Amino acid sequence: MSAGAEPRIALLGGGFSADDDGLLDDWVLGQVASPRPRVCFVPTASGDAPEYIARFHHAFRTRPCEPGVLDLFRRELDDDALRAFLLSQDVLYVGGGNTANLLAVWRTQGVDRLMREAYERGVLLCGISAGANCWAEGSHTDSFGPLTHLPDGLGLLPGSVCPHYDSEPGRRPSYGAAVAAGVLPAGWAVEDGAGALFGDGGRLVEAVARTDRARLYRVEPDGHGGVRERALPCRRLGTGARTVAD
Repeated sequence: MSAGAEPRIALLGGGFSADDDGLLDDWVLGQVASPRPRVCFVPTASGDAPEYIARFHHAFRTRPCEPGVLDLFRRELDDDALRAFLLSQDVLYVGGGNTANLLAVWRTQGVDRLMREAYERGVLLCGISAGANCWAEGSHTDSFGPLTHLPDGLGLLPGSVCPHYDSEPGRRPSYGAAVAAGVLPAGWAVEDGAGALFGDGGRLVEAVARTDRARLYRVEPDGHGGVRERALPCRRLGTGARTVAD
């Protein structure tokens, strides 16, 4: 565990479950000072799907890290052991699935409080889709079937999050409508292939992209019943320091 490190959260528009090049996962590992960081995959949002866990192990077993998994649906650790396990990690990597169910399970088992403690101790929190949504105050989700707003989350990242901004029909207008109406606070829209690292208090540290087209957007009310989108410059992974932006 990275003792004394600044609290940080990374939102991922991809990773081992969506991409073959491994660029976003390598970027995550590169944020940790340890030469062999301990990386715990948390697949709660998928119901701890065995195939998802197998994909994580396949992707990370050859990387310079020590991979592990937190399986809450077949939990064996008592409260003290669970706390010790989570706080010993360098990275907590949360998978996609159902955001609302993830939050409910975490709160029932006390994982929400442990995630906050890990964050405050400098463990890097990250995730894709539901695993990105969960850190914010609210999010845009299909947890209930149709796309809708979920004004609920751990609140470690100020504002709201919308994943799959470019790849799922309806995401962009639905999220924009929620922000414009004030049912979700201003926030961050992550396209597939993009990544964003935030420091303490929600300060954007870096935005990256694994393709030339991937973007991270800041989405805010425009004061006239609509929204204002601002694309952030992204460092192109795998090609040096070149940036992409609208």
